[in-house]
Amino acid sequence: MAIVNLEYIEVTPGVCGGRPRIAGHRITVADIAVMYTKMGYSLEEIAGKYDLPLASVYAAMAYYFEHREEIDRRLREDAEFVEVFKQQHPSKLQTKLQQMRNE
Repeated sequence: MAIVNLEYIEVTPGVCGGRPRIAGHRITVADIAVMYTKMGYSLEEIAGKYDLPLASVYAAMAYYFEHREEIDRRLREDAEFVEVFKQQHPSKLQTKLQQMRNE
């Protein structure tokens, strides 16, 4: 069982797929972690950009580090799903553009 700081982090079935998120927002802990670890945003920039209390952004990162394996696994699964979906359902616009280039 996960202990969640209810002041900053919420886990609600049916909201954001039941993923942990900033309380009162639809911004998930994974969103914060990706912006910080992969996109290079500072925690202060993230808080400012989304009008979040800085403490909630720090709480999201603390939650991420406590549950890193699970959150990273879900991120990988989501990316794999997107790739399979794109292969099975090619973009009509991309297909049309490719046809125009080949003409």
